[in-house]
Amino acid sequence: MIVTLNPKILHFSKLNPKSPPLSRPSPRFHRTRTISVTTNCKLQNPQDGKSITKTISLSDSAPPVTEKSSGGNGGGGGGGGGFLKRLPRKVLSVLSNLPLAITEMATIAALMALGTVIEQGETPEFYFDKYPEDNPVLGFFTWRWIFALGLDHMYSAPIFLGMLALLAASLMACTYTTQIPLVKVARRWSFMKSDESIKKQDFADTLQRASIQDLGVILMGDGYEVFMKGPSLYAFKGLAGRFAPIGVHIAMLLIMVGGTLSATGSFRGSVTVPQGLNFVMGDVLAPIGFLSVPTDSFNTEVHVNRFTMDYYDSGEVSQFHSDLSLRDLNGKEVLRKTISVNDPLRYGGVTIYQTDWSFSALQVTKDGEGPFNLAMAPIKINGDKKLYGTFLPVGDTNALNVKGISMLARDLQSIVVYDLEGKFAGIRRPNSKLPIEIDGMKIVIEDAIGSTGLELKTDPGVPVVYAGFGALMLTTCISYLSHSQIWALQNGTSLVVGGRTNRAKNEFPDDMNRLLDQVPELIKTSVD
Repeated sequence: MIVTLNPKILHFSKLNPKSPPLSRPSPRFHRTRTISVTTNCKLQNPQDGKSITKTISLSDSAPPVTEKSSGGNGGGGGGGGGFLKRLPRKVLSVLSNLPLAITEMATIAALMALGTVIEQGETPEFYFDKYPEDNPVLGFFTWRWIFALGLDHMYSAPIFLGMLALLAASLMACTYTTQIPLVKVARRWSFMKSDESIKKQDFADTLQRASIQDLGVILMGDGYEVFMKGPSLYAFKGLAGRFAPIGVHIAMLLIMVGGTLSATGSFRGSVTVPQGLNFVMGDVLAPIGFLSVPTDSFNTEVHVNRFTMDYYDSGEVSQFHSDLSLRDLNGKEVLRKTISVNDPLRYGGVTIYQTDWSFSALQVTKDGEGPFNLAMAPIKINGDKKLYGTFLPVGDTNALNVKGISMLARDLQSIVVYDLEGKFAGIRRPNSKLPIEIDGMKIVIEDAIGSTGLELKTDPGVPVVYAGFGALMLTTCISYLSHSQIWALQNGTSLVVGGRTNRAKNEFPDDMNRLLDQVPELIKTSVD
């Protein structure tokens, strides 16, 4: 074995026995093993010409490094999946163009704004009436534009989904061609071999009597990853900040995928159900996209056990509640919950919201006969107030002019009663059991039966969208971490130090001065 001391790395070389002594090793039989060696050397003090004895430790082996003679990281190749690798470089270059990505996002924002202005999911007759051809909006926009571009279901329209797909392709191309290479470059160990290269950095200083080992220990204590090779040092921290742009792109892709699932794979439906009746989920839910697939929970029966309302002191409705039971195909109750506005029921991917209420029927008795269930009909009035009415016929019901008792109600609290001539007869509360006498008849209002307004929907994209927004917030915060790099070179007793950072550039010199102030002055251990 012949020990060879290479100025770049220390290794053992096993030579071909047939080779002449001390000849260059044959590549076929050459084998390198890296070891750790401690040696004593004398450093010449340039000021007084005297030699100083100092122990220098050569570090253990490390992964391949990049040696530099000038500033900057340089280099960097792309990574990514096989699909992106097969795309022509010119296509990737076009897709990763920043102006193109900005245009795509602006177009998507404009389409979303248009989807807010144009009513979504209405019947064709609605658009015929609101956007007629004889009076086009802005002089040209009619219902034909809406149906041709699918603007009545904007978020599942081909033009909107196509823009999302194009933006997703731009994000992936940018990640593959720009962000991944930047991370690869940032992860490389890079040593600078000349004072001039280090002094070109954003911050540079020279310590006249300092040890590179002492600097390495101080940098490690400040959170830096430190690497040394011979008289050179390289340190960095905040590498996570370099991964943040990739995380932001992934988060945006998750949000777009989740939004697409919501727009093309959901079910929605609404129903008004009187108290005591039931319905099947699958009979109410309707698909809204080509990816909508029903689940087993669609066979679940929903029974409305009771519907109640809360009121303010002024008499206005403040809240309404529905006591719901879910039953499987065998009639077994699998879940029961009382829902209200902003407190929905969730089961098997289906969410049931309390959205509205209505007046279904009045139960009344006449002279002890009944009870009779009188259907309540909504009466249209100005404003957003609700008014319901019903009619109890009296006398010959086959006559042309049937007379009867009229009853009106704004809610389930009280009922206003009018006699056969339409004159006010009194007000009664349901369940009060207090009769009201009209033309010799005793009328008792037994109960007021309300109807609950429910909205059902499935949305498979919600978890994906939430995950995307969570990742977006996290990676946005991580992106503010500064990626700082420091180089140092031992030149005799002088130590040349330089560094740079991608953020907080004004604070970086102060941090560097704070660290360099902690480096102890090199003390002579022996003098010749």
